[in-house]
Amino acid sequence: MNRDDVEVPEWLNVSRETLTKLFEFCDLVEKWNPAVNLVSKAGISDLWHRHVLDSAQLAQHIPQGCSAWCDLGSGGGFPGIVLAVLATEFQPDVKITLVESDSRKSVFLGEAARVLKLPVLVISRRIENLEPQHVDVLTARALAPLSQLCGFAHRHLKPDGVAIFPKGAAAEREVEEARKSWNFTYTSLPSRTDADARVLMIKDVCRA
Repeated sequence: MNRDDVEVPEWLNVSRETLTKLFEFCDLVEKWNPAVNLVSKAGISDLWHRHVLDSAQLAQHIPQGCSAWCDLGSGGGFPGIVLAVLATEFQPDVKITLVESDSRKSVFLGEAARVLKLPVLVISRRIENLEPQHVDVLTARALAPLSQLCGFAHRHLKPDGVAIFPKGAAAEREVEEARKSWNFTYTSLPSRTDADARVLMIKDVCRA
């Protein structure tokens, strides 16, 4: 990725140090991708907009004062590593856990955290076998249908916690399907990076 060609939107109002870390993370993804397949070929060609900015937009929805946050299915670090980079500037005291069952991707996440000096815990385990995390915030990107994500939110969120799930054009259909099994309150917000996508804020999850 040529940093000189990167467009930094006004809403990504971060320090030069934070921006440099985001660029360094892109370099790591490009370096590891041939061996570990972190993102698709199409994704690697548009890494900044399609993955970094799409992940970074979620930071504005993480409540101030959040003490513990967990990202499920962290994969190539989107949104987990990106949000951890931003947290070092805006919420340095938050405890961050990244969960990824693929051992190779878990190794990459650990290396990214080491290189970027991010205080994150990487857990290499299937989500179904993960003990309840009791976190304030839960995130997951391109992981599972909302009906399944609600189950994860019910298990891992504190009673007053919030789940932040970016979704595509079918977001409302996923909400309707999830409501067959789960009760919850939600807010649907526009995506900053895709006119057809939404960011779902899910709270008060319980079985229907």
